[in-house]
Amino acid sequence: MSKFQFPQSIASRPVYGTLAPRPGKAHLMMADAEGAEALLDLAAQAGARDSGLMAKAHILYLPRQTGEAFVDRLRALNPAQFYVGPSFDAALPRLRRVLSDAHMGLQVYLAGTEGLIGRAAAELAAAGIPVGSVQTEHRGSVARRMQCVHCKGITEDVITDPFVCAHCGLNLFVRDHYSRRLAAFQGVCIDAEDPGNVPEPVELYR
Repeated sequence: MSKFQFPQSIASRPVYGTLAPRPGKAHLMMADAEGAEALLDLAAQAGARDSGLMAKAHILYLPRQTGEAFVDRLRALNPAQFYVGPSFDAALPRLRRVLSDAHMGLQVYLAGTEGLIGRAAAELAAAGIPVGSVQTEHRGSVARRMQCVHCKGITEDVITDPFVCAHCGLNLFVRDHYSRRLAAFQGVCIDAEDPGNVPEPVELYR
């Protein structure tokens, strides 16, 4: 399984649950990589409760490093619409179109990495989708989407602490402070007072 129990942290850090089928006129499901497992589990639950859920579902899936491992299984769920894309940016126009056409009663399910969940949640908030209509479940990589508080650049898929900003090259400390607007955690220079004194990077949560 690809579930990970995040340790308790500060209030701004996102907390994830477990996807569960809900009644709705339409269902938007977005996942990346191992997030597909959460959608498959959701469909299995719905099979016993609401056999018509997938017939009203629009799935946006980004395989990333998992390749074709889950694509056929997701397609076999027979959703009303099924999209497979190479990246969040590639899928973004489609997501925004779905949200612009959405009506009251839409249920949203987000699963996979924190980067995917955070960016999709920010789009949902901007589109005015009620928070109560959105469920999230983390699966797979614990890599983070980080913003450098100094140059404001975003570094994707950060897996070590400290890490080097992809934009300005500063050595940054990985913090749990999170911006929902930016869908990113915050990184602060770790050797500002003693340049060059940088501890060896360690893998997150190890």
